[in-house]
Parts: sequence; C-alpha cells; structure tokens
Amino acid sequence: MTELLHLTERTLWEQARATGTYTGSTRGKTLQDVGFIHCSYGPQLRGIAEALYGKDPEPGTLVVLVVDRDRLDVPVRDEEGVPGGELFPHIYGPLPVAAVTEVRDWP
Repeated sequence: MTELLHLTERTLWEQARATGTYTGSTRGKTLQDVGFIHCSYGPQLRGIAEALYGKDPEPGTLVVLVVDRDRLDVPVRDEEGVPGGELFPHIYGPLPVAAVTEVRDWP
C-alpha cells in the first residue's frame, strides 16, 4: 500500500477524533472551502511542510496522518499541484478517523 500522508495541526486532528471525521484541507482551509483534502506521498511531505509551515514549526504542533486509501469510501485522485507539475493525491470527501492508520509527530 502506498501511504497517503496529510499534514495538519494537532488540535484539528484532536477535534476530528472527537467527531469521527476530519474535514481540513490545507493550512487555514477546509474541505468545504477547497473541495478536497490535500495529501502527499512520502518524498513530497517535507516540501509541503516547509511551504505551509516554514522550516521550523513549533515542536508538537503538527502531525502527519497516514491514510489507508482502501478504507475510504470517497474518490482519491492524483492531480497536478500546478499545470504540468508533480502529482499529489487529493481526497474528495471527508476523511473518516477509522481510515487513519497512524499519526506521526512532525518533524
């Protein structure tokens, strides 16, 4: 299984655990705002983290959600971040907490 990774704030993940569903998309935006949840593959994660949160985010504030694609009941599409660019996985619907197989501290 290729891991789908989503970087988020710890507080948002804790809220999702309480409700059973995660609906963040990217820093400061929700699934409702954007239409999908931004994810990445392993080699892409550091660049995404630095672009969104800088090189030295406050320790303990961010987590990486490891998502099992097979546990999702919504589409996942690999799409270009920019025209002609690298492909990133996008989850087109809410992320059930049960689809998250691991939560890793970042960095």
